[in-house]
Amino acid sequence: MMDFNSTASVSGQIEWLIDHAMQQRNAESTPRTYLGGSRLGVACERQLQYEFVKAPVDQGKEFSGRILRVFERGHQTEDMVIGWLRMAGFDLKTHKSDGHQFGFSVAQGRLRGHIDGILLAGPEGFAYPALWENKCLSSKSWKDLVKNKLDVSKPIYAAQVAIYQSYLQLHENPALFTAVNADTMEIYSELVPFDASLAQRMSDKAARILKATEVGELLPRAFNDQTHFECRFCSWADRCWGEAR
Repeated sequence: MMDFNSTASVSGQIEWLIDHAMQQRNAESTPRTYLGGSRLGVACERQLQYEFVKAPVDQGKEFSGRILRVFERGHQTEDMVIGWLRMAGFDLKTHKSDGHQFGFSVAQGRLRGHIDGILLAGPEGFAYPALWENKCLSSKSWKDLVKNKLDVSKPIYAAQVAIYQSYLQLHENPALFTAVNADTMEIYSELVPFDASLAQRMSDKAARILKATEVGELLPRAFNDQTHFECRFCSWADRCWGEAR
């Protein structure tokens, strides 16, 4: 419980109250019971396995209120881009007639994915139907995407697009990937042709994770050095390297 004494700043009080409320809401939300297709591009299969089985994260690695706000900003930005694309003349569908998101479910529901939308028609110069995926990025991350393109700059997102194109049978036409610069509100767009090899690798990875988990096998780490930056930011680093049992 925060001590609201006279020395506490108004900013600190308000931020604590918001953080606490957001973390409580997150804790009360229904957790995923499946391996998410959007996550298959993560390099470490053991990390994805921990994520899939809901292994407790390391102490202090829970999502902070600030990170939860970043997630929410992404959702809100997506809604804005949906409106802008429709305003620009695209027939963009984000939900089925029953109100549910478009998506897929395979392997008895253990592998699922939910897409941002499908472009059914629109301005000339684009092929339809096409998958649409959107992200909201920091200025630094956005500039790197513009410079190096999706497959090099954001391999996790590239894998997400490929697996979604595959499982939703949207592989005949390039996907439209959009990214909003959270600082300047610039929009980067890229047409992403279907990468069948990448989609197959991601599908094979999902199968390995599901099979290993089913038989109680812990998959190998992707990295041999605990100081690797991906290990340092992993929510299960202590557990993985044996510091938490």
